[in-house]
Formats: sequence, C-alpha cells, structure tokens
Amino acid sequence: MAETHFDAWAAEHYETLWPEVFDPAVLEPTVRFLADLAGAGPALELGVGTGRVALPLSRAGVRVHGIELSPAMAARLAGQEGGERVEVTIGDFATTVVDGSFTLVYLVFNTITNLTTQDEQVECFRNAAAHLQPGGCFVIENYVPELQRLPPGETTHLFAAGPTHVAFGEYDLTNQIEVSRHHWVLDGRLETLASPHRYVWPAELDLMARLAGLTLRERWSSWTREPFTGASRSHISVWAKPS
Repeated sequence: MAETHFDAWAAEHYETLWPEVFDPAVLEPTVRFLADLAGAGPALELGVGTGRVALPLSRAGVRVHGIELSPAMAARLAGQEGGERVEVTIGDFATTVVDGSFTLVYLVFNTITNLTTQDEQVECFRNAAAHLQPGGCFVIENYVPELQRLPPGETTHLFAAGPTHVAFGEYDLTNQIEVSRHHWVLDGRLETLASPHRYVWPAELDLMARLAGLTLRERWSSWTREPFTGASRSHISVWAKPS
C-alpha cells in the first residue's frame, strides 16, 4: 500500500533538504528535455511534489497536471507563484486516474522507487500508458542500484556526505528494498528522515514497459543526453506508446 513520508515539515523544507536538484544547471536541462517531448500537448507528472519541475515546465508553455500522494506537498505547490496553473489530483500515482490524455507522462528524481513492490511499479507503467495519447512518451529519471559499491557481506552504502547532510542506504537484498536514512543539521538542530524504496534496474523497467505496451525509445545518463554506459549511476529512460 502506498504511503507518503513527506509531511508538512518536509514540504516546507524540501528545497533546503535537496538543494542540488533545484540548481539551474540541473533543472533547466530537465525542463528543456521534457518540454521537447511534450510539444504542444499536455503533460502529467507522477509524484508532482512541490512543483520543482511542474512549475517551470508550466512557465515554458506546457499545460501540466500532477498526481501527488502528500497533501502537504501539493499545498506547497499551490501556494507558489504559478501554482494555480498546475492542477493536482491527490492520490497514489500507480492507480489514480485523471481526466484527459497526455503527450507526456513523466516521473523524476527516483520517485518510481517510492512504490515498494514490483506489482505497484508494474501498475504504475500501466497507468502511465493508459493516460498517454498514441505516440506519447513516458519518462523516468532513476538511479542505477549501487549494489556493486557494497563490499562483500555488507548491506550499507553511504551515498551523501556533506557538512550539513549525511545519508546512507540499508539494503535488503532478498526483497530488493533499500531504506534511505537522511540526517541534516538545520538551524543547529539534527533532523532525520527514513524512507523505504524498491530499487529497480533499467532492464526490469524495460520489461514493465513492454507489459504496458510501451517500447524503449531512448536512454541517457543525464538530462543533457550524455550516453548511458555501464559506468552510469543514473538514467533518463523514454518509452513510447505506439502511434
């Protein structure tokens, strides 16, 4: 069953907690990439959050609708400049249905892993495909699982270490679950957040796409279309619905 770990505190501090994804060097190529795919049609963001991507994409001329499980995150979006132009439906993006069809459905910043069972992730692909117009595209940004960085016998991997933010993942290799544990120092206080994620390989996502009637169109290691290789730590994957 889907659940959100983003309460009012996380929504209020979201930009402070993950400033790197708000960097124009990251955000602007993301918006260009998605706007190119959307063309003149509307877009649907799964897990729209506080509107980090939806708001600038809307300002770029794309009509954006979002699905979001956390009412606090959706309220934060609505309260920002231009928030009234992004319609948000509260619900689980694996199963929630909205009116209309879209030239683009997208899911960014590893959000597919918030669905913690394979069945939920498969259902997400089916839901995305059902919302796509013929010829439309489904885009996922996700990390490549870091299992090769685990020493033999270890199940914990440090993936962020800075002066105010330390984070590590605890891997359950049997059930394909990683629990991400974040620790921040904000205004002299220690704040923590833990959330479970079902890590998933690009090849498994491709199979989910095939089950939903989608075909892999392109895959890159970044929003600036750098080639995806065996050394890539993340991927931008685009699947298309047949015309």
